Amino acid sequence: MKPLSLIPFFFLFILYVSAQEINVATFNIRLKTDGDIGNLWQDRKEAVCNLITYHEFDIFGIQEGFKDQVNDMKQLLPNFDYVGVGRDDGAELGEHSAIFYNKNRFEVLKSGTFWLSDTDTEKPNKGWDAALPRICTWGVFRDRKNNKSFILMNTHFDHVGVQARKESAKLILRKATEFATELPLILTGDFNVDETNEAYFTLANGGVVEDVLTKSKIVYTPNSTFNNWGKSIKPTGRIDHIFITPHFKVEKYGILTDTYMGKYPSDHFPVATRLVWQ
Repeated sequence: MKPLSLIPFFFLFILYVSAQEINVATFNIRLKTDGDIGNLWQDRKEAVCNLITYHEFDIFGIQEGFKDQVNDMKQLLPNFDYVGVGRDDGAELGEHSAIFYNKNRFEVLKSGTFWLSDTDTEKPNKGWDAALPRICTWGVFRDRKNNKSFILMNTHFDHVGVQARKESAKLILRKATEFATELPLILTGDFNVDETNEAYFTLANGGVVEDVLTKSKIVYTPNSTFNNWGKSIKPTGRIDHIFITPHFKVEKYGILTDTYMGKYPSDHFPVATRLVWQ
């Protein structure tokens, strides 16, 4: 039995540890389309949000979320709010690379969205050899548990443009220093490249951020992050990534392969990590 005098210190220690941990994730939720027979958004939206709730995400980036989907998630996740706009008009139209955050824990100090482009990052347009307009949404957040601030950036790289992916990586790193000089950085997204691609190397080996998988004490990677509704699961291969600056330690990293009734919440598996403030 512990001496009674030690009990307050024990609970203070638990509170301190909890205040240093952040559960971060990236999740391509798959756009809402009538073409996904058997995998319609209306049938899987609760599974998506139940997964998020069960795994206790604190803050996470989504990809392919259109306005109706973002609204549904906000309703099903009442403790969360989000920042982000649609890529087609800078308001509501098109894919959102939204950042959802637990509003009881985090305060948004500032936020915005820019286009991954070599001509104009402030307005909807396609950059380099990209097939579609692509965006990066960012926010500077204050952690109410310890009063520390950080910037989280969330993106979805083009699926066609080789140059666009490489240059987008460079642009994001430049923008990070522009928005929040010297703040800790977390970068999430569907980068549409695996660990052997030059665009990945630009981020992972550029001296600014590192892949959390390479820093994690516990690694759970049962298969690839893209599943194509279970039709294209591979033993390895990650196109969804989380990168961080050295301000954090990594407790664990995982590709979450949750299913429901034999179905998949999305055609991508979410990637999650537990970070600890240094």
